[in-house]
Amino acid sequence: MTQLLVITKAPVPGRSKTRLTPPCTPEQAAQIAAAAVGDTLDAVRGTPVRRRVVALDGAPGDLDLSGCVVVAQSEGGLGTRLAHAFTAAMRTPDGDLPTLLIGMDTPQVTPGLLTAALDRLVAAGPGTAVLGTAPDGGWWALGLHSPADAQVLPDVPMSRGDTAELTRDALERAGLTVLDLPSLTDIDHFADAVSVAALCAPASRTRRVVDGVRAAIPA
Repeated sequence: MTQLLVITKAPVPGRSKTRLTPPCTPEQAAQIAAAAVGDTLDAVRGTPVRRRVVALDGAPGDLDLSGCVVVAQSEGGLGTRLAHAFTAAMRTPDGDLPTLLIGMDTPQVTPGLLTAALDRLVAAGPGTAVLGTAPDGGWWALGLHSPADAQVLPDVPMSRGDTAELTRDALERAGLTVLDLPSLTDIDHFADAVSVAALCAPASRTRRVVDGVRAAIPA
């Protein structure tokens, strides 16, 4: 038995994907964020797991959170909020379920990719972690067996070019063996959004919204 954990902000202009502006307006950035969250949650709902948890910052608004348990994010820096999200999600009546945490910045994820990541985590067993890095030096996925393993995260500097490397080092210092997942580009800047949208299905929200925003931005 496994679970998926998605950590995300509610899409709100001026708070969501602010590094997309410019060239996007705050409203366009929030539209891209909402589309990415929606596609991510579709992939999560399509993955066969015991539980699906969303650690949400803000009010859900129009987000479709069906099929998911919703927990509020804690206060503090990103590392603190990640550790809290793991703890809140993993303490279940079934015990500590092996858990894969992802954000909403990689809407190109598929149920097959998420299933393979969880399978690798389960096969490796306790004492291991799985980490999916991004080309910008961050990471898009982290799988753990215990909430205790996540307690290294508050001390890891986040949103830096060496965040993935520092996360791996912290996990290894805690005694874990870290296994690699495929690298995925995440949406930080508008050029990333265009690249990621091209990897999504033509009917996906992300592809349609990014294509629409791209067409609306003056050349």
